[in-house]
Amino acid sequence: MKAVVRTVPRPDLAREGVGVVKASTWRVGSPERQRATLDAIARAWESRDWPAVGLLSYSVHVGTDGDTLFHYSQWTDEGAYQEFVRAFRDERNAEIDAAVPGIERVGLHSYERYRSLSTGGDGAVRVPGCVVVVEAEFDGAGTARAWVDLVIEALATDPALPAGGLSGTFHLGTDGARMLNYAEWTSEEAHIEALASPGAGIGSDTEAWAAVQAHAGMTTNRFRRYLPGLTLVPAPADR
Repeated sequence: MKAVVRTVPRPDLAREGVGVVKASTWRVGSPERQRATLDAIARAWESRDWPAVGLLSYSVHVGTDGDTLFHYSQWTDEGAYQEFVRAFRDERNAEIDAAVPGIERVGLHSYERYRSLSTGGDGAVRVPGCVVVVEAEFDGAGTARAWVDLVIEALATDPALPAGGLSGTFHLGTDGARMLNYAEWTSEEAHIEALASPGAGIGSDTEAWAAVQAHAGMTTNRFRRYLPGLTLVPAPADR
């Protein structure tokens, strides 16, 4: 079966059967090269059969910085990814690199989905205009999990969350020391406005958010904003 582009360019974040998520960043240098790389990825994948090794979906988002691409792929397990690397990755990357030379691939990490929260009010799934990828590193196993629990509590009890937030899907690194939040927003502008809220980050000035800020163990915390790019999935069996 072939790879097809989903009409809605986002992964199914609640999909069953996802054992591991791979997330990475490519640096390409300019908005023109971002678009050229996205087009090259689509060509390299749509022209080949879908790798039947346990890959469930592959999404690429375009950084608002004019430089980066964020890659988010869902796999049944780590073995599926390793088999893809062995048998299928090189020929795709070679075609992409021939079309857009000089791509810098950085920061491939493995995650398991942990907890999700809809912040859009009624729980409905909406198509985001912007994805904010928050990454953090911690100095002890279990610290990341505890920090995410505090953030979920702060979000759930915040009396005045910004209107533009739609959802947050928190992932824990399989190494026990990392966290990734795939946060969906109505627009880039909505997230920028949210950062001007009275509390730290996007939250209100509450005790729950104060507990998040006081939580020990975090060594780095950063975010990047992305626009929807493309999501590739296997074509239905009858195609």
